[in-house]
Amino acid sequence: MEEKIKILLAEDDPNLGMLLREYLQAKNYDTEWAEDGEVAYAAFLNKPFDICLLDVMMPKKDGFTLAKEIREVNSDIPIIFLTAKTMKEDVLAGFKLGADDYMTKPFSMEELLLRIEAILRRSAIIKNEEGQEIYKLGKLTFNSKKQTLADEFNEIKLTTKESELLTLLCENANQVLERNYALKAIWADDNYFNARSMDVYITKLRKHLKIDPTVEIINVHGKGYKLTF
Repeated sequence: MEEKIKILLAEDDPNLGMLLREYLQAKNYDTEWAEDGEVAYAAFLNKPFDICLLDVMMPKKDGFTLAKEIREVNSDIPIIFLTAKTMKEDVLAGFKLGADDYMTKPFSMEELLLRIEAILRRSAIIKNEEGQEIYKLGKLTFNSKKQTLADEFNEIKLTTKESELLTLLCENANQVLERNYALKAIWADDNYFNARSMDVYITKLRKHLKIDPTVEIINVHGKGYKLTF
């Protein structure tokens, strides 16, 4: 039997905490609920979790402090902040601490579930002893270090630019990869010529990914691209 994904939920509002725990358990996630930051940190040290949902405003230990301490123990575990705060500075503070996502209350449980699933897919990266990063995209396997895209029958050698662009798309799988961010990350400048160049590489990647029709790069008008599978 497949082992359940383990979620640490830190939320000081008893009504929301109980509701979230029951909802996530109904969706087959093994969810442990802690009512303050100290209890949550003790729980985290006591057993392994796959993802953390942390309220920002909590007694005894706030969510940002808790996230920092969790990151000192496990630098890779995904973290989603749950908060009533909407100030840009607070969102930025959360991401600087290594947050994977940020949800502002009130939010729909269905959206939270979708974000959890997307993050868990993105974090399913196999790192072997050589430091290679291998991404599973449907039936395809992308090795960003070897710059190869393969299924069980074929292997395609990607160019460096194709590989860099596909890596960014994989890191943001099922979320929008903003055009300007990708241009600055890979080409260092978001000018017109680089933008046209990126369009060419997106077209090339789409041709490579056709091996598995369930894997797609979708245009998000006015924003960028989304890798779905």
